[in-house]
Amino acid sequence: MRTSIRARRRGLVIAGTTAAVLACGGVAFAYWTTSGSGSGTAVVGSSAPTLTLHASTTGLLAPGTSVGVSFTADNPSASGLRVGTVHLVSVTADSAHTGCSVADFSMADVTADQTIAAHGTAVPLTATGSLVYADTAVDQSGCMGATLTLSVSSN
Repeated sequence: MRTSIRARRRGLVIAGTTAAVLACGGVAFAYWTTSGSGSGTAVVGSSAPTLTLHASTTGLLAPGTSVGVSFTADNPSASGLRVGTVHLVSVTADSAHTGCSVADFSMADVTADQTIAAHGTAVPLTATGSLVYADTAVDQSGCMGATLTLSVSSN
């Protein structure tokens, strides 16, 4: 009879251990399959950093001609900024050429579609423009020898 009581105790110990392992496994399973939700906040800057654009030409202008215009950009910000289209805002002549009719100069919009990397300086734009000097029916000698300043912007 002693053998059967021992065997029975041994069976109860094994059954109890198995039950404890299964119970712990169920708790672990419940822990890993839980779900939840929450929220957080972030602040986005209220003003966009700006690029500085530079335009330069090669060659000399005369009425009825045009010269190529190349562009570079400076990006002082900590993130990349995109140059979409470059627009000619205005043309001014140096102070010694007040008789120069700057309305005779034009440039079509230039599509750049280029991103300037953060902290980039004098980054060349791949797109170029063309500054046109219209040939009008009036005397245009007031612009002879003038140094022109091109003001450009982009979006």
